[in-house]
Amino acid sequence: MKQKSRISTLIPVLLSAIFITSLTSSHYACSKQEENSGETPRNSCIEIPKKIEFCGETIDLTRYDRREAMDRELLAFSYMHSTSIQILKRANRYFPVIEPILKANNVPDDFKYLMVIESNVNPNARSVAGAAGLWQIMPATGKELGLEINQYVDERYHIKKSTEAACKYLKQAYQRFGNWVNVAASYNAGQARITRQSEKQYENNALDMHLVEETSRYIYRILAAKILFQDPRIFGFYLKSSDLYPPIPYHEVVIDTTITDLALFAKEQGITYAILRNANPWIKEYSLPVKEKKSYIIQIPDQQEMYYNPYMTRTHFPNWINDTIAPVQLKKNPDALSPISSIP
Repeated sequence: MKQKSRISTLIPVLLSAIFITSLTSSHYACSKQEENSGETPRNSCIEIPKKIEFCGETIDLTRYDRREAMDRELLAFSYMHSTSIQILKRANRYFPVIEPILKANNVPDDFKYLMVIESNVNPNARSVAGAAGLWQIMPATGKELGLEINQYVDERYHIKKSTEAACKYLKQAYQRFGNWVNVAASYNAGQARITRQSEKQYENNALDMHLVEETSRYIYRILAAKILFQDPRIFGFYLKSSDLYPPIPYHEVVIDTTITDLALFAKEQGITYAILRNANPWIKEYSLPVKEKKSYIIQIPDQQEMYYNPYMTRTHFPNWINDTIAPVQLKKNPDALSPISSIP
């Protein structure tokens, strides 16, 4: 019994050692090759195939929604820090939308990192408490900020409108606190709580206040996110531009009359209902009632641009990538989306 007890005690230690060794050897994620290999540092992420066979059927993986869904699962199975990689990939699509709105509203650009830690740059994110969208806005707060939230429409999931609403909150908070650190803390804890703690502790800066652990960590998580995005390589992440998610070009359709069947509407636009919802996550049902003098703008992904060549992806911020090989591959073979053409 004593021998068995010692073995059972050693097992967790051995497993921990193996786990730490595996993390060290993989650099936690898309890792750089050994410096003495003589090769250009490359991304070691699993390449996504152009197609895959499943039950005798060939599935095309070049369309953006399929490719990214596949990519997510490959990352989840392959790397400990799949979430960190995903937020870098998604940011390439959503930062170009978020940043101009922050600038137009005179909100500091660094607040995009608040959005990063709130939702992992996932426009469909929803918390157990009911917060939703990129900015994780609660229903009551969303309505106060002018967002429409009902059975058919939830504009907390609308990328542009939710960002405008977040800017409205942030500016209101700044008028109250006069410093952006407290504004950031209040986004997590609420303005009333930060004000109350400031008065109780005779402190004007949230970083100097004793707050609940979640709020205390909150601002530092924002700062850590900023460091990550400034140079992912120091975290051991070495990405190519082809790894990032490109913005998908859309054309807009103005809807001023009720649509009773959005699935049929999607077919008429040459897309599926699933892609319609993916491109317009604020739509919640199969129909879209439109009240008098009301209208909605629905984004329809362009037919050809849904099937993108990842090697043509433009990088929003150069430091996100270590891109020295993809252009050569593209020049030699423009159709080579991946070294693996298919998986049987």
